[in-house]
Parts: sequence; structure tokens; C-alpha cells
Amino acid sequence: MRLQLYMARCGVASRRSSEAIISEGRVSVNGVTVTEPGSKVDSGDTVCVDGKEISLEQEKRYVLLNKPAGYVCTLSDDRGRPVAADLLKEAYDERLYNVGRLDMYSCGLIIFTNDGDFAAKLSHPSAEMEKEYIVDSSLPLPRRLAQDFMDGIRIDGVFYRAREAEELNARRLRVVLVEGKNREIRRVFEHYEVGIKRLIRIRIGNVGIANLSEGQFRELSPKEVSGLLRLCRSGQY
Repeated sequence: MRLQLYMARCGVASRRSSEAIISEGRVSVNGVTVTEPGSKVDSGDTVCVDGKEISLEQEKRYVLLNKPAGYVCTLSDDRGRPVAADLLKEAYDERLYNVGRLDMYSCGLIIFTNDGDFAAKLSHPSAEMEKEYIVDSSLPLPRRLAQDFMDGIRIDGVFYRAREAEELNARRLRVVLVEGKNREIRRVFEHYEVGIKRLIRIRIGNVGIANLSEGQFRELSPKEVSGLLRLCRSGQY
């Protein structure tokens, strides 16, 4: 098995993130540091990440968290900021990592798992997984913002386009994205010189926020997990 796949199935990180961890020289196989992601491992090999031995997870976990603002979506943070994954540590012994990200100042839904294959499928651009947001602005929304966002806006050489953008009132916008570019909504609002008071993700694919309060989490049902994977294949509901 390829080393990055083994790491993903051990719940270390997604395959893509595992490749970065390997390249950083943080992984050893049978006591020898490995820096090539394509390296192979056998069932009898001892694999360590940051000096700690890892092993295949026996149970797959799929956890939905309503992330509060102020938490970062990384495995650790060298600046000492609160990490979203820490909100799950008391409830789960498995090492869980986030599928995709929400920036520190945004809140709302994010999925955590120890299933590398699941994470890779949801995160891949070809999945076109819908993510729905509610954005509250500090000033009245510009008249053309919603339509321009759906038509597509080029900002500093990057093209941003929402699948849906609907003005709910003078200071609230509903946005559906599929591309997942870094800080996409914030960059569009900055382009129009409108501040964001609150940005919350309320849906990922077929999974909505319902009554999940900030900081709360729950496990996804088998039906929800299979529904997410089906959306990755079909690109529609």
C-alpha cells in the first residue's frame, strides 16, 4: 500500500495532506525517515508520524461539527490559536481531521473523519459538492452583487462564481458554492467594499445545520454518508 494511503486509513490526514507530511520529513518506516509520498509499506512495517506509531483505524467515523468563529481548521497551530478538532477530542479516541476548511472568522458546518477515501472524494474538485452559506453584511448590499457573483467576477486574476446567490434582505445574502476557492465569499465582499459581520455555512451537500448549535457536533448517519458519496458521483441531488 502506498504510504500516503496507509496514513489516510490510519486517520492521520487525507491523502493529499499526508503527502505534505511525508515531504516534510515527519514520517519514518521501520526507523528510517521517508520523504517520498509514493513509497510502499507492508502490513508488518512500523510507521511513525512525528515519532508516534500509527495503525489502521478499526472503526470509521464521520462527524459533523458546527464550528464556532475563532477556531482554525488545521491539525495543529503554531500560533497557539484554538483548533476546531480539539472540540472533538473528549468524545473520540480516533484521530479525526477536517474535510475541507472554514476560515478562522467563519462559523458553521464542517465534517471530520478518519476515512481517507471518503475525505478525498468529498474534497476533490470534480465532486462539485454544494456548500451553502448565509452572509450578514455591515452595510446594505450593492444592487448588483448577487447577480454579478452568479455571472462570475474576476478579482486579482482569480475568477469567482457562485452557483446561487440570493439577496434575502438588504444586509443578508444566501450563497451556494461548489468550487471552494480560498476565502471566496470574503474576497468578493472586499471587492465591493462591504464588510462581513457574520458568515455561516449551513449546508454541505445533503447535510444541513438543523438544530446543531455552535460548538456542538454529531455523527453522520449511514444514509447521510452514502448520500454525500452519491452526490460526489452524480453532482446532483
